[in-house]
Amino acid sequence: MLGIYLGVKMLSSLYTKEGIPLKHLEKLSFFGIIGIIIGARLGHCLFYEPQYYLSHLLEMFLPFRFNSDGGFEFTGFMGLASHGGGIGLIIAIMLYARKTKQSALKTLDLVAVVSGLSFAFIRVANFMNSEIVGHPTDKYWAVIFQQEDSLPRHPAQLYEAISYLVIFGIMLFFHKKFKNKLASGGLFGIAVIMFFSARFCIEFFKENQVAFEDNMYLNMGQILSLPYILVGVIFFCFAIEGRKTKTK
Repeated sequence: MLGIYLGVKMLSSLYTKEGIPLKHLEKLSFFGIIGIIIGARLGHCLFYEPQYYLSHLLEMFLPFRFNSDGGFEFTGFMGLASHGGGIGLIIAIMLYARKTKQSALKTLDLVAVVSGLSFAFIRVANFMNSEIVGHPTDKYWAVIFQQEDSLPRHPAQLYEAISYLVIFGIMLFFHKKFKNKLASGGLFGIAVIMFFSARFCIEFFKENQVAFEDNMYLNMGQILSLPYILVGVIFFCFAIEGRKTKTK
C-alpha cells in the first residue's frame, strides 16, 4: 500500500507537469487499485492453482476456505500473482482512458515511469513475510527464513526489489530525456521489457511456488514473463516507427 501511495504521489507530479487535471488521477487511482487486486488474485488462482479454484469459484473472491465438514476458516487472500496484477492494471487503464477521454498509451507511459517504485515495495514485503524465498546458498549475504527452514538462502525478493528500484531510476531518466523522441507507448514498452527480463532472470534463484513447476524447465513466473517481454518489444517498435512517421 505504501508503494501504491508513493507511486500515486509521483504520478501527481507528472500529471501536473503534463498539464493533465488531477481529478483524472483520482479516477486512475481508483480503477488501478481495483484492477491490480482483482487481476493479481485471479492470476494466482488461474495460473498457479487452477485445478483447485475452478472447483471452488467462490474462494477466488472470498477470504475464506470452506471445509469438507461444512465449516469454514478465514484464510485471507492467500495468493496474489504479479503477472495477473499487471494485466488487471492495463485493463483498468483502458477503462480509465475511455471514461476520461485521456490517451491510454500516454497513461501507460506515465504509469510505467513510476511502477518500479511500487514493485520494489511489494518485494520488500515478500521478504519481510518470508515469501518467495530463494534457493539455498553459501553466499555471505544469504538469509535464513526461519518460517521456511534453517537453510541460508538467496534473498531473491531483495534482488528483485533492487532491480526494480534501478529500473525506476532509469525510467525517470528516460522520461526526462526521451519522452519527446518516442511516440506514445514507447516508455511503456521499455519498462515492460526491463521489468520482466529482470523477473525472468531472478526466477532462476527462487524456489518454485507450486509443485507442478518442479517438472518444468522454466517455472510459471518465467513462462508468464515471456509474453510481457514480447508485448514490450512490440510497443517499443511501434513507438519507434510512429516517431519516424511523425518526423517525416
